[in-house]
Amino acid sequence: MLSQGDLLLLRYRIRPADLHGHYFSVECTVPDPVPVQDFSLPSWTPGSYLLREFARYVVTVSAAADESVPVEKIDHCTWRCRDVRGALTVSLRIYALDQSVRGAYVDTTRAFFNGACVFPSLCGREQEAIEVVIEPPPGPATAVWRVATAMRPVSVDERGFGTYAAADYEELIDHPVEIGEFASVAFQAGGVPHQLVIAGRHETDLERIATDLGQLCAVQIEMFGPPAPFDQYWFLGLAVGDGYGGLEHRASSSLIFSRDDLPKLAEPGTPKAYQRFLGLVSHEYFHSWNIKRIKPAAFTPYRLNERNHTRLLWVFEGITSYYQDLLLLRSSLIGTETYLARLGEALTRVLRVPGRARQSLAQSSFDAWDCLYKPEAHSVNTGISYYTKGALVALALDLRLRRDTSNAQSLDTVMRTFWQRYADTAVPEDGFEQLVIELAGPAFAAFFAATVRGTEDPPLSELLADFGVRLLCRPSMGPEDKGGAPAPAAAAGHPLTLGVLYRGAEGGIELVQVFEGGPAHESGLIPRDLLVALDGLRINEKNLAARLQRCVAGHTVEVAVFRGDELRTHALVLAPAPLDTCHLELAAAPSTEARARRLAWLGA
Repeated sequence: MLSQGDLLLLRYRIRPADLHGHYFSVECTVPDPVPVQDFSLPSWTPGSYLLREFARYVVTVSAAADESVPVEKIDHCTWRCRDVRGALTVSLRIYALDQSVRGAYVDTTRAFFNGACVFPSLCGREQEAIEVVIEPPPGPATAVWRVATAMRPVSVDERGFGTYAAADYEELIDHPVEIGEFASVAFQAGGVPHQLVIAGRHETDLERIATDLGQLCAVQIEMFGPPAPFDQYWFLGLAVGDGYGGLEHRASSSLIFSRDDLPKLAEPGTPKAYQRFLGLVSHEYFHSWNIKRIKPAAFTPYRLNERNHTRLLWVFEGITSYYQDLLLLRSSLIGTETYLARLGEALTRVLRVPGRARQSLAQSSFDAWDCLYKPEAHSVNTGISYYTKGALVALALDLRLRRDTSNAQSLDTVMRTFWQRYADTAVPEDGFEQLVIELAGPAFAAFFAATVRGTEDPPLSELLADFGVRLLCRPSMGPEDKGGAPAPAAAAGHPLTLGVLYRGAEGGIELVQVFEGGPAHESGLIPRDLLVALDGLRINEKNLAARLQRCVAGHTVEVAVFRGDELRTHALVLAPAPLDTCHLELAAAPSTEARARRLAWLGA
């Protein structure tokens, strides 16, 4: 067993063992086990608040010391070795075909793992130093595979296979690993080396992305104040046909995105698809400060086999969502018009969720484990995302701080102080609110009571007007209308609504969500109904809008639906589409004071 001085290390070994069967082989060696030694796989991974029960992917478990050791599973995620004599090695075979950023994956083209999925913890010894050996997969076809990870190398070969170190178990599972053939590019930001890795088939301008990310990362480091909280940083990306998501780590992030979101060679401007990629990167990088180092007390330490409830996820995800686009603007990666369009889309997403009037941001944060990650058809009527509404509350807080404080406060100053006070320490449940009140005055207590613990919408129309920005709302022009822009000039009249979210299906349209109080809800329609006819005429995704244009508000139509295999008819009273689609415009002639505020907020 390896040692550093007098310190005996826990040692892990991992290898993509079967590319066709999709298995990792994992070993953990304990030099000085107790006679009864427990080990456990996490039920969830930090940054993704759902019990995913990674132990269910363990196919075989065995253990050996001086002789074979019996292993017994004692609960949903824990195993026990009894009568241990001598150094103990536990061996696991783990099925890995989860391509998401939070999973483990092995096939003939690549391997990837998030440490929580594959590395068991030695119960009671999570604070001990660790070395992990990453071995190459078998077979000549993988001879060109490389390793990409932010984990600290100890002794590795030119492809990155070999021995790495972690100070403890929490660090071990906070460095995801990409293995395979991938494109990569290096860049500097804030004096820190960064690497972007992209696996999967794609064609893109890597140098442009490196330049853009260099600007973005430098702006974020400068916002919190150098030095950066890491000495290197890795973006581990996977380009796919259709996918989007990210997971933050202490010195890296795992990203999955559409290959079409990447910029083409010599492509001018910043297309909307590329903005989507940049927003994802911006969000996960901001988490390097806001959740990886500044953590709620509920996560200090993580309890990885149970729910860790906090009412502060809106602070860590909502504020991060607000800054992800604002920092694209500050990095000159998008302009003011584009930023306002993206903000209009964010407003639209929130206004279209009736559940925001029922669930507070604090409760949404607390219930994340059972609501946000497990949406049901009724969720739109009963809850709200702490990401989306949290971003709008962060916007309102920023504008109020800029408008109402005499000492030049803003959300920037709050976040810098938040970082200085709580970096690597536990944030109490009232810590963020009390910090704002300390910096900006007791008048802000009512803001939190109304918009965070209550269900009020923040007064954004009024606030934006004081910054020379007009908030305009109109009806949706159809399912593809995401907001952020005025209605097309050709749009005529006020559109009608069924009060549903739907998708095209064979033979009609399937109702995905039915909004409470809307026409479909009042007529008795439910999610998963297949709508096939309106007033006796067949409808589909293409002709529904045209059919509704021929009707008037208050008109009763007969709709025919299949509920399962039963044909039913319902009388439905059509209603005007609500004014839930937003766009923002710069006021043509703002006051001198509003213009100055706008300049301080949005820049030139």
